[in-house]
Amino acid sequence: MAGVHASESFHPFIPKDLILPDYVPIRLHQSTILGVYGCASVLVVSFVWILAGRFPKISKVDKILMCWWVFTGLTHMILEGYFVFTPEFFKQKNPTYLAEVWKEYSKGDSRYVGRDSAVIAVEGITAVLEGPACILAAYAIATRKSYSHLLQIAIALGQLYGTAVYFITSFLEGEGRYLIRNSQNLTSFHLGFANKMQNSFHLGLF
Repeated sequence: MAGVHASESFHPFIPKDLILPDYVPIRLHQSTILGVYGCASVLVVSFVWILAGRFPKISKVDKILMCWWVFTGLTHMILEGYFVFTPEFFKQKNPTYLAEVWKEYSKGDSRYVGRDSAVIAVEGITAVLEGPACILAAYAIATRKSYSHLLQIAIALGQLYGTAVYFITSFLEGEGRYLIRNSQNLTSFHLGFANKMQNSFHLGLF
């Protein structure tokens, strides 16, 4: 019984009474997680920038937008898609990089590791619908489709709505329960906050 209690209680998330059976501690350091993500992001943006240059009459602004949409779309589909479709990521005995990302991210908002239904719904819609839509938006810009601006506005509004739902549900459920205030996890909270706020900046692209 004592062993079960320990496996359920010994974790870095708030609240401490959050039950996570068979939880496997984070193995990657935060700097490693950020470093890998940063390098992958640079590679993606660089590739899209070079690819965009092969399309005729593409301005620098269009190139920036294409990089943004591809980067955002892949983030939604890969990172958030993994979270949605891997509910027991915190139990993996040999955790993947993405599992480590979400355990680290959950230090800033334990609703993720706790599988909160509102968070799953928002992230599911983002990964399945908005992720591919972002890639389509990049394609529409490159090929100068007539629906390009309308699609980008639709995605931006969807992101703004998702961000609003994220913060409103956090407030209604008790902000102190999920938003960590101790210095040990402050960076993780800032990462989560920045990720959600960047979604609301989609509208600023127009």
